[in-house]
Amino acid sequence: MAASVGEQLGLYISIPFCRSKCTYCNFASGVYPASDHDRYIHRLINEMHGARAWSKNLSADLPSRVDTIYLGGGTPSLLEPDLIARLFAAIRAEFAVKSDAEITVECAPGQLADPTLAALAGAGVNRISLGVQSFIDREAQQSGRLHSRAIVLDDFKRLRAAGIANLNIDLIAGLAGQTFASWQESVAVLVDSGVPHASIYMLEVDDESRLGRELLAGGARYHAELVPSDDTIARMYESAIDSLAGAGLPQYEISNFACPGHESRHNLRYWQRRPYLGLGLDASSMLRETQAQPGYVLRFTTTDELKAYLEAPQPPETAWLSPERQHEEAWFLGLRLNAGVSVSALREEFGNQLVARAMETVGPLSERGLLTSDGETVRLTAQGRLLSNDVFQEFLESAEPHATFAAK
Repeated sequence: MAASVGEQLGLYISIPFCRSKCTYCNFASGVYPASDHDRYIHRLINEMHGARAWSKNLSADLPSRVDTIYLGGGTPSLLEPDLIARLFAAIRAEFAVKSDAEITVECAPGQLADPTLAALAGAGVNRISLGVQSFIDREAQQSGRLHSRAIVLDDFKRLRAAGIANLNIDLIAGLAGQTFASWQESVAVLVDSGVPHASIYMLEVDDESRLGRELLAGGARYHAELVPSDDTIARMYESAIDSLAGAGLPQYEISNFACPGHESRHNLRYWQRRPYLGLGLDASSMLRETQAQPGYVLRFTTTDELKAYLEAPQPPETAWLSPERQHEEAWFLGLRLNAGVSVSALREEFGNQLVARAMETVGPLSERGLLTSDGETVRLTAQGRLLSNDVFQEFLESAEPHATFAAK
């Protein structure tokens, strides 16, 4: 997507603090002393204040107007009310936040105190994402969650009473001890809750989580032996697509479902390649070039080590993406969306030569039943969504060697 005049910015703010570490989690988050919270917010605000000068020095455009803010983690709702107020005051001092901006905060059920909820509402937060993962108490507890179904349902009431009705629920298909029947029960409770947005994830197995390491090693800790088979997890995911569509929450992205008009505006900017600034631990950003080499974009990521972030601030790791690399991203990010990829839009942005080479990859994938194409729009099929990582890799492998991070 080419740069546009008056382009707006999304802010992602990482809050890495948790009350407990879930067995499946592979994020840069953990259980840290409360004394770190104040130091962290102080450091984060300093990072925010320095972002404009730093980006200008690199010839990257940092828009002044913000239309989405997302606090993730971790559990941002663990912050004390005064820290929440301080953080949002700093955001509004540094950026022009639009009056209709979508402002999302991730919360853990049962960990949202009344003063914190009041502070969030007072700061303008209008969307909450709840990491429920399962409405079956036993499954939630075995995965390290600290809530019950009753606690979640009570949180819904409290949030709506506070004027925050734009709610998202995360569920994970494939938790230890989960069965197809218990999964259907969780999805049914989600539907009955009336939330306008849901995120459905299939359990990822990797060595960045305790459960993933145990699964890869063939062990039994964290109830690893009770994790459903890949085929069962796929059936769970497919059944959720049908159930949510029938309840008025159609799928719009591989993992995301919403009532029309309630799609996550912040997450859409990632898939549509619109600028965002990430602040805090292990936060990523994407900004556009302003002067030296038009057409390039800057991506940068902060450290994932809390001690290093707090005590020895280092410049983020930066890389410039050439148009060729952006073209790759346009395919594997755009295909995540049910709307698919517009071939004519890519031709306008990147030229016919790059797109023609990518279309040579579309043909075989369509023959395998993983993509569908009418010559103008390319989309993943239902089977393609289950094997999306394999599909995306095909587009990366089809790229020429120079289509990588380009040094400037």
